[in-house]
Amino acid sequence: MQNRNIIQVEEKVPVSLLIPLSIQHMFAMFGASVLVPFLFGIDSAIVLFMNGVGTLLFMAITKGKSPAYLGSSFAFLAPGAIVIEQFGYEYALGAFVAVGFCGCILAAIIYKFGSDWIDIVLPPAAMGPVVALIGLELAGTAASNAGLLPMEGEKILYENVIVFLVTVSVAVFGSVLFRKFLSVIPILIAILCGYLAAIATNTVDFQAVREASFFALPHFATPKFDANAIFIMLPVLLVITSEHIGHQIVTGKIVGRDLLKDPGLHRSLFADNFSTVISGLIGSVPTTTYGENIGVMAVTRVYSVRVIAGAAVLSILCSFIGKLSALIGTIPGSVIGGISFLLYGMIGASGIRILVDSHVDFGKSRNLALTSVIFVTGLSGIKVSIGKVELGGMILACIVGMVLSLIFYILDRLHLTNDQ
Repeated sequence: MQNRNIIQVEEKVPVSLLIPLSIQHMFAMFGASVLVPFLFGIDSAIVLFMNGVGTLLFMAITKGKSPAYLGSSFAFLAPGAIVIEQFGYEYALGAFVAVGFCGCILAAIIYKFGSDWIDIVLPPAAMGPVVALIGLELAGTAASNAGLLPMEGEKILYENVIVFLVTVSVAVFGSVLFRKFLSVIPILIAILCGYLAAIATNTVDFQAVREASFFALPHFATPKFDANAIFIMLPVLLVITSEHIGHQIVTGKIVGRDLLKDPGLHRSLFADNFSTVISGLIGSVPTTTYGENIGVMAVTRVYSVRVIAGAAVLSILCSFIGKLSALIGTIPGSVIGGISFLLYGMIGASGIRILVDSHVDFGKSRNLALTSVIFVTGLSGIKVSIGKVELGGMILACIVGMVLSLIFYILDRLHLTNDQ
C-alpha cells in the first residue's frame, strides 16, 4: 500500500491491516465509553457488549455506507443521575428506551419529509462552528483525563506528564512521519508507547487483572417504566439529535460523501436511537456515534466499515473475557488524554474545513454574525436550564445557531436583509 492512500468506506482491508486497525478503533473509544458506566455505578462489560452490538446494528441499518462506532453517550449523564437517584437504575433504563423510541419516530418523520431543511436551519456558516465545537468543548476533558488539570489543592504528577507527552508526541509525529503500514496505525502505536511509559513510571496497577476471572458474563438487567422518569429524560432527545447530525456531517466531510443523503439521515438517526432502545432493554447505557473514532479516521484516512465492524466484534469478545476487559481497563487516563488531545483537535479542524470547503463569504454580515455568536455561545460556559435538563456548550450553540438561521431565512423571504 502506498503511503497515505485513502481506504474508502466500502473497500476491503487485508487481515494484516484489519486486526491492528480494529484494535486501534476499540482503544480510541474505550476510555470514554467505560467512563459512563463507571459514573452510573454499573458493570462496564454490558456496555462493551452493547457498543459492539449497536455498532453492527448501525452498519446493517445504514447498509454499510456510514462508518461510525457507537459508544456510551455522555448526553444522558445529568438527567440519568437524577433518575437513578430518585427512582433507581431500572427506571433510568426505561427512560433510555423511551428516548430512543421517540428518536426512532423522529427518524420516520425525516424519512417522510426529507432533510433539506438542514440547509436552512444550519447553513455552512452555522454548521462549521457547531461541528468545530464538538471537538473544542472536549479539550478540557482531554487535559483532565491526562491529569493536567488537577483539582484544587492537588499537584500535577510528573508521571502523568511524562506518559502524556510520550503518547501525544508519538501520535502527532507518527501521523506526519510514519510511512506505509505504520502510517495507518499511529494512534495504536501511540497508545502502546504511552502504556509502556506508564508501566515504566509505575502508574499501572495490575491488581484487577490478577483478581479477574478469565471468562465472565456481562450483567444484564431489565427496565422499569415511570412517566416522571421519562419526562425528566426526554429533553435529551434534542441534544442527541443535534450531536448526531453534527457527527454525520463531519464524518461526511472526512470521507468525501454526503451521508445525510446516502444512506440518509433517517437511516443513521434511526440506527442510533434503535441501538439506544436495545441498550435500555438489556441493562446498558444509551449509545451514540463517537467523535474519537471520527478522529481516528481523519488521522489514518482509513474509512472502511469492515475495520469498524472488526472493532465492534472485538468489543463484544472483550465483554466476555474478564481478564482482557480488566487489562484494557488498566490503560491510564494520561494515555487516553494524550490520544484525545489530537483526536478532539481533528474534529475541531473538520468544522473549520466546512467553512473553507463551502466558501463561506464572511463579507456578508449574516455569516459573520452566525459564526461569531455560535463560537462565543459554545465556548463561554453559558448554560440554560429547561426543567431538570441543562443545555450548554455545543448543544446550546447549535440551538442558538438554528434560531438565528431561521430568522435570517424569514428576513430573506421578506427581502429585508442588506446582503441579497
